[in-house]
Amino acid sequence: MDFAWTEEQAAFRKEVIRFAKTELDDDLIHRDREEEFSWDHWKKCAEFGIQGLPVPQEYGGGGADTLTTVCALEALGYGCRDNGFLFSLNAHMWTTEIPLTTFGTNEQKRRYLPKLISGEWIGLHAMTEPMSGSDAYSLRTRAERHGNCYVLNGTKTFITNAQQAHLFIIFANVDPSKGANGVSAFLVERDTPGLEVGKKLHKMGLRTSPMCEVALVDCEIPAENLLDKEGSGQAIFTTSMEWERTCILASHLGMMQRMLENSVKYARERNQFGQPIGKFSAIGNKIADMEVRLETGRLLLYKAAWLKSQGRHPLRESSIAKLYISEACIQSCLDAIQIHGGYGYMTEYQIERELRDAIAGKIYSGTSEIQKVIIAGMHGF
Repeated sequence: MDFAWTEEQAAFRKEVIRFAKTELDDDLIHRDREEEFSWDHWKKCAEFGIQGLPVPQEYGGGGADTLTTVCALEALGYGCRDNGFLFSLNAHMWTTEIPLTTFGTNEQKRRYLPKLISGEWIGLHAMTEPMSGSDAYSLRTRAERHGNCYVLNGTKTFITNAQQAHLFIIFANVDPSKGANGVSAFLVERDTPGLEVGKKLHKMGLRTSPMCEVALVDCEIPAENLLDKEGSGQAIFTTSMEWERTCILASHLGMMQRMLENSVKYARERNQFGQPIGKFSAIGNKIADMEVRLETGRLLLYKAAWLKSQGRHPLRESSIAKLYISEACIQSCLDAIQIHGGYGYMTEYQIERELRDAIAGKIYSGTSEIQKVIIAGMHGF
């Protein structure tokens, strides 16, 4: 077993870190306070090639394997402090580009992927509803076939990127009597009559990532905008979630490394009672715990990414990685704040924001509780 990045991956990692530190960290305290999404950063990432990483080269993408993509996203998390922006990037890649790449027709891929890769368009998927969250397939949004069209009606909530998005993958039930097997996915462009982006939702963290409600009121779309076939919604959503759970927390690892390094630096420079505070076991133990969590998280995530690169479906491994890293990142944020004392609580030091951003990791892409249900299910429970 080889746990080292290849020379090419290591060089790419360094270049991503350089790019992120140079281009993506400006004026973050202000943007977080004002809940501002950065189109400028989005376009810079597209020019660098981030959005195209997992997309085949024939559609203008980078054709990177899962491990290389995880390598880049971890480097982004280390070099870029804007966790909300990185969350929007991940949502765009895993809930729009991957479903299109995997299930789209050639015409759908040619029509949409180049715009999504180039940074011209932002994508999303809309699954969650006011009355369905973890029980995803109990959604109430309906799609009715009328000749050569489908008419969509329903309400979605907690929809990442909705304020800025151009392409919506809407999950709706064509035949409620079939339960999850009646759910289908539809490609809906922003200017489609009947698609209404509702009020902006204000969040505890990830504030630079826009989130809104979405309503569909007699929203008529052509039948060719059906993604794959009727009843494929469960397969499309499951594929999207497997990719997302494997990759989205890679940026958490980068954040955890950055916090560890900053905490070590502070513990060396801050003197109390005549010595650096890192000399006190209460502080040294926290630093040791932070490193153990980081290395454990890496091993879990790299294994899931390696399996996916081998063509496997790491449902178990991605759920374990998602559960562990999301919980571990929060604890490391708390430790970093405690190590920095009063300064860690101050906005200027930018650690309190890391904690606010990290908490959502226990909720999105399946809550911690749902990950435990999946893992226990592997044992027949």
